[in-house]
Amino acid sequence: MIVWINGAFGAGKTTTARELIELIPNSTLFDPEVIGGALERLLPPKRLAEVGDFQDLPIWRRLVIDTAAAMLAELGGTLVVPMTLLRQEHRDEIFGGLAARRIPVRHVLLAPAETILRERIAGREVPADLPDGEIRVRQWSYDQIEPYKTALASWLTADAYPIDTGALTPYAAALRIAEAVGSGQVPACDIVQTPEPTAETVAAGVLLFDEQDRVLLVDPTYKAGWEFPGGIVERGEAPARAGMREVAEETGIRLADVPALLVVDWEPPAPPGFGGLRLLFDGGRLDSAEAQRLLLPGPELRGWRFASEAEAADLLPPVRYERLRRALRARERGKAMYLEAGVPVG
Repeated sequence: MIVWINGAFGAGKTTTARELIELIPNSTLFDPEVIGGALERLLPPKRLAEVGDFQDLPIWRRLVIDTAAAMLAELGGTLVVPMTLLRQEHRDEIFGGLAARRIPVRHVLLAPAETILRERIAGREVPADLPDGEIRVRQWSYDQIEPYKTALASWLTADAYPIDTGALTPYAAALRIAEAVGSGQVPACDIVQTPEPTAETVAAGVLLFDEQDRVLLVDPTYKAGWEFPGGIVERGEAPARAGMREVAEETGIRLADVPALLVVDWEPPAPPGFGGLRLLFDGGRLDSAEAQRLLLPGPELRGWRFASEAEAADLLPPVRYERLRRALRARERGKAMYLEAGVPVG
C-alpha cells in the first residue's frame, strides 16, 4: 500500500515521512520531488517555462504513478510518499492511476495552524548556492498557503485523515500516523479501480441530452478530463448493454430502451495507450425530472453538467470532441457513422 502524506509547504511532511518509515515495517520513502528535479534536466526549458509548477506537467503525474508502482513491485511492503497535492484533479488522476494497479492509498493530511506554517516557512533554510533562493523557496511556500486553504475548505479534509501537527514533533506525528493506519482509522481512498488495459479495448459511451438538447458530460475521478458516461465493454458483454450499465453505475439513470448507435471510431494505438474501438450511442432526451435524479458526485464522478456543442469544445480533449461532433451530425441525419481516428471513412 501507499501512505500519502499531504499538507501545505512547511507542514513537516518529509521529516515526518523519514520518521514513519522507521515505524512501519518493510516501508520505503518515495519523494516525488526527485521526479520534478529529473524533469528539469530532461525537458526543454521552453516546455518548463509553460507551467508554474511541475505538478502541472502530465508527464510528472504519469511518472509518479509508474515509479510508485515499480518501486512496490520491486520492494513490496509500504511506500511512504510525502507530497503536497492541492488540486483535486491531480489527486484523482494519481490516486486513480494507482488504484488501477490495485494499489490502495491511505491519505493523511498534516494540518498545523496557519500561524505555525508561516513560522516554519520563515525559519526554513535556503541553500546559499541557489539562485534567487529566497524567492524560489521561501516566497513560493508563502504563496501556496492560499491554494492550500482553498483546498482545505473544499475537498481536502473530506478526502484525507487530518492530523494537527502544530504541537507535535515529527516523531510524534509519525507515531500518530502509524497508529491510525495500523488500526484502520485511515481507510483506503474511495476511488474507482479501473484496471489499465493490456491490449486493444472496446469502449461504449452514451450521449444523454436535456430538454435544450445539451449533451451530458461527466468528470471522472479516475482519469483526467471530461468524458461521456460509459466505459470499457467487459468480456462477453454487448456494447450497447455495456453503455447502459455504465450510465446506471455512474449517473443512476436506468435506460429503458437499448440506445441507437451513432458512431464507431477506430482509435489507433498511441503508446502508452493501446487504442481500439470507441462506440457512441444515443441515449435520448432526459426530461427535467430525470435530470434531477442524476447522482451527486461520488466515487466515480467529480462532477457533471449539460453542455452545448460549443461549450463541449472547451471541456473535452480534442479527440473526444471530434467524436462528439461526428455523433451529433449522425444523430441529426439518423444514420450511424464509421470513423478512423475521428475521420469519417466510406
